[in-house]
Amino acid sequence: MPPDLAFNNPEALWALLLAPLLLALAFWERKRRATLRFSAAHVFAKGGRGFRTYLLPLLPILRVAALVAAVVAIARPQSRDSRVRDLSVEGIDIVVALDLSTSMEAGDFRPQNRLNVAKEVLTEFISGRVNDRLGLVVFSGAAYTQSPLTLDYGVLKEVLKQLRTRVLEDGTAIGDAIATSLNRLRDSDAKSRVVVLITDGDNNAGKISPLDAANMAASLHIPIYTILVGKGGKVPFPQGTDLFGNTVWRETEIPINPELMQDIADRTGGEYYRATDPEGLKRGLQKVLDALERSKLMEGGASATYKENFHPFLLVAFGLAALELLLRATVLRVFP
Repeated sequence: MPPDLAFNNPEALWALLLAPLLLALAFWERKRRATLRFSAAHVFAKGGRGFRTYLLPLLPILRVAALVAAVVAIARPQSRDSRVRDLSVEGIDIVVALDLSTSMEAGDFRPQNRLNVAKEVLTEFISGRVNDRLGLVVFSGAAYTQSPLTLDYGVLKEVLKQLRTRVLEDGTAIGDAIATSLNRLRDSDAKSRVVVLITDGDNNAGKISPLDAANMAASLHIPIYTILVGKGGKVPFPQGTDLFGNTVWRETEIPINPELMQDIADRTGGEYYRATDPEGLKRGLQKVLDALERSKLMEGGASATYKENFHPFLLVAFGLAALELLLRATVLRVFP
């Protein structure tokens, strides 16, 4: 067994001791049971043995092999991840507030729109984290918590993958998004707590003023790093489809407010970045990390992550069992 392979339920492997017993029992039963009774068997002996005679012993072997594969799958083999999480490593609590307003459908990042580029860059950003707790707030005309602070990056990436526009009421409630993000961080005990605001427009909805929300963040000592996505001015925007199903684009004015983004960042001790292409968005997120002070979330020890490897064994078990049933019902069928 490879050194990085382990079983989560090793006690299930005791069932493998039954495999040779079941195999011996199957052959003993087949030898003891007569398959054909005839008073002059020497007549058939002269005709030779057909291929079925040689294949019949394969049936119990297939059944026992399927049982062995199933037992190994139940024992849940796991391989240790090459990255070991040090629980004493310092991390940051980060809440990302992502704009889902319809303006994020603008095509100035062609061939993709702003939202798809933001999702791709955020997915890459999440994959690069090890000990930072991440949360996700989405907003358009209102703001909602999509994921609380978590270290389960796989779940967070799946949540991010499902995001789309035109689900929430339209608008850009920047103040509500900041307030909701602050609420996620309010009870955090991390030394470094930060909000990353990703939007492409100006505030035009919501109940809380962006600057009031920024003042709340300043009082909580939570910096807000603002990233303004898009080129501004007239940009390609989808206006439906033509007769052939192709997207029809039209130059549309989408207002932006870089002064507001700069003011929010300045009031809270954060920084403002402008992203006019995917690389700019990547650089902005990386600069956020570079600017932050690390704080310890957990103390002592180390934790290894494991990858489940039982799936191939389960497929083999089902495949062998199906093959045995198929042969028994067709070419190796035995008539009483």
